[in-house]
Amino acid sequence: MAQRSAAPDDPAAASRGISRRAQSDIYRAGISGIRPRVPVDTDALEAAARKALSAEAFAYVAGGAGAERTVAANRAAFGRWQVWPRPLRDVSSRDLSIDFLGARRPTPLLLAPLGVMEMAHAEADLAVARAAASLGVPYTLSNQASFPMEDVRDAAPDGARLFQLYWSASDELNASLLGRAEASGCEAVVVTLDTHLLGWRTRDLDLAYLPFTRAMGIAQYTSDPVFQQLVRERSRGTDAAADAPPPLKITPKAVAAGVRIARKGAAVTGTTSVHENLRSPLPRAAVETFLDVFSTPSLTWGDLAKARQWTSLPIILKGIVHPDDAIRALDAGVDGIWISNHGGRQIDQSVPTLEVLPTIAERVGGRVPIVFDSGVRQGSHLFIALALGATAVALGRPYSYGLGIAGEAGVREVVRNVLAELDITLGLSGHTSIAELGRDALRPA
Repeated sequence: MAQRSAAPDDPAAASRGISRRAQSDIYRAGISGIRPRVPVDTDALEAAARKALSAEAFAYVAGGAGAERTVAANRAAFGRWQVWPRPLRDVSSRDLSIDFLGARRPTPLLLAPLGVMEMAHAEADLAVARAAASLGVPYTLSNQASFPMEDVRDAAPDGARLFQLYWSASDELNASLLGRAEASGCEAVVVTLDTHLLGWRTRDLDLAYLPFTRAMGIAQYTSDPVFQQLVRERSRGTDAAADAPPPLKITPKAVAAGVRIARKGAAVTGTTSVHENLRSPLPRAAVETFLDVFSTPSLTWGDLAKARQWTSLPIILKGIVHPDDAIRALDAGVDGIWISNHGGRQIDQSVPTLEVLPTIAERVGGRVPIVFDSGVRQGSHLFIALALGATAVALGRPYSYGLGIAGEAGVREVVRNVLAELDITLGLSGHTSIAELGRDALRPA
């Protein structure tokens, strides 16, 4: 298959000198007393986001399952590897570009799907998409987005996009979502496998806060014609009263949540009038319908064949952490494997992803691309994961922190900083391209 460009400019040229430009921009601005919009240090970035976000938003973004041992293990796994520098090599010209999904990409970085970004910033996915497009980084649209995928396309028409699918209990809805993803220019489908049950997220539970119950993060659903029909059927169903949740205690927060749901209900009611939506049963029915159909615990390998009927896009399976499952994915004919434990948000004390990356990469043997995430915070982490066999690496929480602190500009700075550090690490270790990286670039700590 002939390769196409991921962006109008030469991908390799787009990544050259990114570290020099980043440092130069920061230091030159410093002459005027201007500091970066977001902290460069990863721990300071998280601390700044904690101050900028509401308690509920920060808990949802930063939290993990149980005692958050998987979150800690993901990050600690990178500390067990060291970059092994080789000096006296000409590294004056460096190339971060890679081949991925039939295109030459400027860098090996993707933005992972993060849902409910309206909790961090009002422009949510739109701001993230624009920032990603400006740097030539593909953005994986979340199934739990705050804006429909078509709006994200219109906000960044030149950006490269993938679409994440949470496999719904409704096959008609799955087919509709994938059809829309293809029509809106997404380049692949990322089927997320590890969220068929919601993880035991202690921070959210302590706050008794799940954004979806407030109609947040369900824009892909409420904008979908199949979902809208499911809502109408639920609203007028004869057993609707039996399925209705128990009445809420009326408090100021309950009233505020009701108003938010009414505002978000415009997509299913056809009116932006909050007053009319408060009186309509459809907005609340949309929330309850979403909670019913969001996922299916009965999903098995045999169901994956349906996705081939729903879309002609490449299919990547996200949530692979066992080598045997990676081989089974190959047998199922998928187009890519995404090694992930959902950033530690699903299972406490789960296997850290970096620990299994080398084995999975060896068994896959380059037959399909491998995307890696979980625990990634900085450019040196990208270097290590790429050296251990990843084709591309996905960044998650850090860009949401940038979004919460400074919107689109914050996302852009976070992504730029990660890429700049990768470029510097590549050069200082004696390498000039991502293709040169292998296990010999590392040493076990």
